[in-house]
Amino acid sequence: MDMNKLNKQQVCNHINSIAPRLKEIATQIGNRPELGYEEFFASQLLIEELTAAGFFITRNVLDLPTAFIAEYAARKSGPTIAYLCEYDALPGLGHACGHHLICTMSIAAAIGLKSIIDSIGGTIRVYGTPAEETSGAKVPMAAAGLFDDVDVALMAHPYSRYEASGASLAMDAIQYEYAGKPAHAAASPHEGINALDAILMLFNASNALRQQVRSDARIHGIITDGGQAPNIIPDYTCAQFYIRSADRSYTNELTARMLACAEGAALQTGCTLTATPYEYSYDELRTNEALSAVFSENLIKLGVAEQDIALGKDSGSVDLGNVSLRCPAIHPYVKVIDEYHQLHTAEFRDLAMTDRAMELMLIGAQALATTGYDVCSNDELLSTIQQEFQQLYKA
Repeated sequence: MDMNKLNKQQVCNHINSIAPRLKEIATQIGNRPELGYEEFFASQLLIEELTAAGFFITRNVLDLPTAFIAEYAARKSGPTIAYLCEYDALPGLGHACGHHLICTMSIAAAIGLKSIIDSIGGTIRVYGTPAEETSGAKVPMAAAGLFDDVDVALMAHPYSRYEASGASLAMDAIQYEYAGKPAHAAASPHEGINALDAILMLFNASNALRQQVRSDARIHGIITDGGQAPNIIPDYTCAQFYIRSADRSYTNELTARMLACAEGAALQTGCTLTATPYEYSYDELRTNEALSAVFSENLIKLGVAEQDIALGKDSGSVDLGNVSLRCPAIHPYVKVIDEYHQLHTAEFRDLAMTDRAMELMLIGAQALATTGYDVCSNDELLSTIQQEFQQLYKA
């Protein structure tokens, strides 16, 4: 029998052998949701499991208390395979984005691949990356060069269907604050400088701007502080915006145009403007198509019908985008529920905690693990992946 097939079967069998424990981990994290940079229970649970599996752990990466890197280096040299864990929850909704499944799939894949890595050569790393939903830790980790020696970075996101890894939008998160002058709105409005007028002008300007941007652009915001009382001219207001597009270059242009809109509103009202980022900027995800094709092929070998794997398209923004500019990366979606429900809903959250979701999670883990095996065991594939990455990186 084909040795590669036997080795892959060994990897999958190992994951199946620890399936009860994997389901327990996912359930425990799902039942104890923690917000970004507060994921102390989840990160500790993952660290303990990886330690027991023989990985060397580095805690408090970049002084982030819930970030970690786990590593196992085989006796033989070979590629470095990175599996990325996300484990933060959503405010008020808990694990409605399925991060309890993401982190479990990644550690399962790493532990499964470790069962064979000594015979084929390579290094396995698991990155614990907090706060994907807000100010994602992958951004400073990528900027610090922590992925620069990685050959491939892999993760899979739960969803209601299978999707090949696609693209995501680059994003800037900008906060606009206006300072004016308070006054009695009835007795002496002429003595005030209305900071709320500035915010409203900014929203009107952003609405006009939307007509003159590319179809992939997204500009959306909220007023977080609009004043204190209707009979007081507001002297302070604040709005937060997300500015997105399909690439970093155009997103930078949009952010500059939004700043001009904000400055215009300040000039018209006499307010003082302060514009600052309130979250990290995310770069666009550049999927490595050669690596993505291997993941899809492994899903098919695991019993997923080819026609059930949709073309990848991500209309949001992910901090993996910053990683994908440092090393070849993929972010496919794997089916974990049988009904259609969007992410970030209570319906998805509840179904993602069922035994059915846990069973389908194992398929995602096996596909991640066998994809890592393919990269480690096939020099020609690795070369193809690297050549594509170099072309994307220069683009």
